[in-house]
Amino acid sequence: MSLFADAADRRLRRQAPLAARLRPRTLDEVVGQEHLVGPGAPLRVLAESDRVGSAILWGPAGTGKTTLARLLADASAKHFTTLSATGAGVKDVREALADAERRLGEQGQGTILFIDEVHRFSKSQQDVLLPAVEDGLVVFIGATTENPFFEVNPPLLSRASLWRLHPLSPDNLRVLVRRGLDLEDADATDEAIDAVVAASEGDARAALTTVEVAAALARPAAGEKEDEQRVELTIDDMARARDGRLFHQGADEHYDQISALIKSVRGSDADAALYWMARMIEGGEDPRFLARRMVILASEDIGLADPQALLVAEAAARAVEYVGLPEAALNLAEAVIYLAGAPKSNAVLVALGRAQADVRSGVNQEVPSHLRDAHYKGAATLGHGEGYVYPHDDPSGAAGQQYRPEALEGRVYYEPSSEDWDPGGADAAGMSDIETDRGRESGS
Repeated sequence: MSLFADAADRRLRRQAPLAARLRPRTLDEVVGQEHLVGPGAPLRVLAESDRVGSAILWGPAGTGKTTLARLLADASAKHFTTLSATGAGVKDVREALADAERRLGEQGQGTILFIDEVHRFSKSQQDVLLPAVEDGLVVFIGATTENPFFEVNPPLLSRASLWRLHPLSPDNLRVLVRRGLDLEDADATDEAIDAVVAASEGDARAALTTVEVAAALARPAAGEKEDEQRVELTIDDMARARDGRLFHQGADEHYDQISALIKSVRGSDADAALYWMARMIEGGEDPRFLARRMVILASEDIGLADPQALLVAEAAARAVEYVGLPEAALNLAEAVIYLAGAPKSNAVLVALGRAQADVRSGVNQEVPSHLRDAHYKGAATLGHGEGYVYPHDDPSGAAGQQYRPEALEGRVYYEPSSEDWDPGGADAAGMSDIETDRGRESGS
């Protein structure tokens, strides 16, 4: 590296965002994700033995996917190549694979190919990777915020281990915030730190960006003595750094108030729910957080007692994104009043829990042969689709046949309450006008 390049590299490191400057250099410096990189955890064991295979890192923004990929590469003897799916095309992938082949042939060194935002790759782009991953030419590591079962081609997904990253805990975020404050030559009150932690919702990058901007806004004017440059950040400084989108009430009050809002809606007290909603918005709450909670509540506490509730909540969430505060408070208020007045049922929540318990029991239940895909050539020779009864050929429109694995026959997951639509009862053909009217009357 030339003198000029070395100087430029040092300056870039100093000017890099705080989150980049705090990026861990070893697995021991990683904060959070103990289930993956803690002592004896699977990814640490694989990294320390240089046996990391192709993998997909799945988790929300700011949980350390890119950092973890780099650390896995650092622990390996392999060369690290990175591509971003937002800017790379098939040509870039082919060039990266050609370089990997040349490197292996000339230097005997393998390659880790890291692709950020891999869910943005098209099917054809993902397919280009398959032969190289299958032959071991590259160790593929993809990072995604989206469910890989929906966004990654099944052939590629089957050739990679799936590792789930979780949002950072409040304690994890406090550790990172304090590290960031030290690097920014700043201090902060406990109240300010707790507010940043609550506002960041498990996103390390968001927390560190808030600290960095708050320190820059609060720092004395340039030209003062170096020993006078250390600043103490208050909750107001943190709020300014987020354009007011900070929980002024602090972390405990934030969780207590959202709990009160949810329980008021569940208890059908529209006035109480409106009060807690207004209090949180006035306290600087992110309206998107409130909208997300309303969407969840619509299925968790109302469900099929009033299927329209989910549509109302989802519409309010879209309105929040489209309109923004202060006007979006009207949309949220409308949703809160509607959800509070709707009939209540947790039958969907209970049904999902029962089904998940059977899935997680560890017993692999195969699809009955008559339900298997019979459209491709050769499926008939395997018995796929044999004996299947097409429901539309049945006068009742509901053919009585086995629809689940044999071992689960007779298991009941969904038990509708008196308020719920019953898919096996009189409403099996669809929601009737009577059912819709009944829901409206119950919610008045």
